[in-house]
Amino acid sequence: MSILISSHLAAFASRWYSAIEKRRSRRQFDIARPVPPDLLIQLNSTCASFRPFPNARAELVTESSGRIFKGVVGAFGKVKDAPAFIAFIGNMESPYIQEEVGYTGEGIILEATALGLDTCWVAGFFRPDLAAALVGIAGNEKILAVTPVGYASKSESVEEKMMTGFGRNHRRKPLNSLTSGLRKEQRHGWVKMSLEAARLAPSAVNRQPWGFHVEPDSVTVFVRTTGPEFNVSKRLDCGIAMLHIEVAAMTCGFHGEWDFLNSPQVARFTVRGNV
Repeated sequence: MSILISSHLAAFASRWYSAIEKRRSRRQFDIARPVPPDLLIQLNSTCASFRPFPNARAELVTESSGRIFKGVVGAFGKVKDAPAFIAFIGNMESPYIQEEVGYTGEGIILEATALGLDTCWVAGFFRPDLAAALVGIAGNEKILAVTPVGYASKSESVEEKMMTGFGRNHRRKPLNSLTSGLRKEQRHGWVKMSLEAARLAPSAVNRQPWGFHVEPDSVTVFVRTTGPEFNVSKRLDCGIAMLHIEVAAMTCGFHGEWDFLNSPQVARFTVRGNV
């Protein structure tokens, strides 16, 4: 199934590529520092306009998000004092909804990062019933993940540092352990940038479940690992990496399209020409 020509990223690619390295997951927010209304309006506009898939959407809720988050154990690891949150919603009738939501949600998170705001992908430790009541969803829809939005506390709390250690955040596997196909010296410049961008993608407990098979004009994303899901689909993580691949390719001046594939493969990005 071929879908998704890169034109939908034209307005965002450059600023989102710059945001990839800046993004960090933050759980503790500064309750005394509200988000300016104009930034919320801009972020809400992006939620409404960035709809690359008809079955995936993002909704901004501009009220305290404390009720919807829960900790890993009790209150440990809980998101605290965020003034707003974004719900990432999928129509579960789509066979590719996990990767569609991952792709869509990461675009919104990178936009928030570009606006100077802090976020954190949360898929396993929130209350979907409470979030759904605040957002409003159709009968065939499900909130697969959320992110808090706001300004993080200036310094990481002891708890955040412990969570970083638990999740091994910011530690990334080397590309040579993630890739197959064309050797490094044979790869086009856009491929090198796209793979590095994908390597920096966030994932549940930083498990980095993706692998990449490289051919002359394409990169195929597949689920590389086995083991527990942590209540979060590995294909959702792969959807996040897909967005990073395409943003980097467009920054290099190349556009293309995705073909969704059957498990354990996820999707193949094939370059179709210059931007």
